[in-house]
Amino acid sequence: MSKAMKIAVVDDERDMRQSIGQWLALSGFDTETFASGEEALKAIGADYPGIVISDIRMPGMDGMALLRKLRSLDGTLPVIMVTGHGDVPMAVEAMRIGAFDFLEKPFDPERMTELAKKATSARRLALDSRALRRELSDGEAIMGKLVGQSAPMVRLREDILDLGQADAHVLIEGETGTGKTLVAHALHAVGARAARRFVLVSCAAFDEDALSQRLFGPATENEAPPAMEEARGGTLVLEDIETLSPAAQARLLGAINDQGSPPDVRIIAISNLQELGETAESVLRPDLFYRLGALRVTVPPLRQRGEDVLLLFTRLTEQFAEEYGCDAPQLSAQDAAQLLQAPWPGNIRQLMNVAERALLQSRRGGGTIASLLMSQDGEDNEARPAMTTEGKPLKEFVEAFERMLIDNTMRRHKGAITAVMEELCLPRRTLNEKMAKYGLQRSDYL
Repeated sequence: MSKAMKIAVVDDERDMRQSIGQWLALSGFDTETFASGEEALKAIGADYPGIVISDIRMPGMDGMALLRKLRSLDGTLPVIMVTGHGDVPMAVEAMRIGAFDFLEKPFDPERMTELAKKATSARRLALDSRALRRELSDGEAIMGKLVGQSAPMVRLREDILDLGQADAHVLIEGETGTGKTLVAHALHAVGARAARRFVLVSCAAFDEDALSQRLFGPATENEAPPAMEEARGGTLVLEDIETLSPAAQARLLGAINDQGSPPDVRIIAISNLQELGETAESVLRPDLFYRLGALRVTVPPLRQRGEDVLLLFTRLTEQFAEEYGCDAPQLSAQDAAQLLQAPWPGNIRQLMNVAERALLQSRRGGGTIASLLMSQDGEDNEARPAMTTEGKPLKEFVEAFERMLIDNTMRRHKGAITAVMEELCLPRRTLNEKMAKYGLQRSDYL
C-alpha cells in the first residue's frame, strides 16, 4: 500500500525554504527542508518516497550539481528546479539533464502545487512498479494478487495466462481503480519476457516534449535511456494512452512499425476511458489503435464482481489491522449487504479507503459501513448511500455473507475444523457441505 509522498525542499535561503515548505504543507504534502545540497543528499536515497524541489543557485553544491547527483542515484526521482529571473537558460539545461520541470521566481504557489501533484503521482507509480518488480520471483506471486472467485475474475486470470504467452501488443481497458496496472504486471510476469525489463511510463505525467524525450530520447547525461530502448527485449507499459497527442501517436506508430517480428519491445497500453463511455478506439488514430489493440483485456469493475467485494474487504482490513497493530473489524449482515449493494465508482481503490477507515472506526468502537459509504460520496444529507441498479436476489446476499463467515472463521482458526464447528454452531457434515458448495478447502488454511 502506498504511503504519503514527501517533498524535500532544498534552498540556502531560510525564508524561501520555509515559505515553500509551509505552502506545500498547507496543500496537504509532507515536507522536509534542507539548507544545502550536501545536507539533502544525506537524507535522500535511491528509493526516496517523494520528490525534490531545489533552488538552482546555492553556495557549495548548486542545484545543477545536486540534480546530477540525484539522477545518478535514482533516474526516476522527480526534481523541480526553482530559478531566478535571469536563469532560464540554466533551467533549460536542467531539463535537458532530466529535471521534471522548473519554476521561475517569483512563482505562482498554485502552479507549484500543481507541479508537485504531477511529480508525486509519477513518483508513486515508479516506486510501486519498482516494489512490485522486487517482490516477484515468478508469475505465480502476482497472479495471487488478482483476488476473487467471481466469473469475471476467473475469466480475467485465464485471459492473462493465455495472452501472457503471446508477443503481440496488448490494450488494457477498464475504469479507474480496477487494477489495470496490476494486470499489466501479471501479463509480463507470466510470459516469456518475465526475466527482461518491465518499464512503466505514465503518459499523463509529462508534457508533450518531456514525454517524447522519455519515450524516444535522446538520452541525456546521467539519465536512464529512452523507454523504448530501456525496455528492449522486455515490456513497455504506457498508462493513460489516450492522452497522447497526435504527434506523439504518429511517432509511437513509427517506432512500432520499425520493430521486427516478434517485436523488440512488447507494448501494453492502458486506457481509462471506459468509465466516460468512450474507448481508446475513439481517440487514437486507427492505425495505432489496431497495432496496440491486437490483443485486448477488459478489467471488470468492482460492482460486477459480486461477493468478491466481501473477500477483498476482509483481506484489506486484515492487512490494515497488521499494519496498525489491532484486530480487524467483524462485519455484520447489514454491513455485508451495504458493501455488496454499493456502486463503487472508485472500484478497488475506493474499497481500500473504506476498509482502512472501517478499521480506524472500529478501533474507536463506533460507526457503520453505511456511514462510511455516505461520507465518501459527500451525501451526508441522504438517509442511505446510493445502491447499484443491478438488483440481486436475497439468496445471493445470504450465500455471499455465509461464505465470508466460513472463510473468515477458517482462516482465524488456521483450518482447525473442530474450532470452526463450535464457533459457527454447525455439525461437521453441514460444514463440509457448505465448504464444498463455496469452493473452500481446508488445505488452503493450514
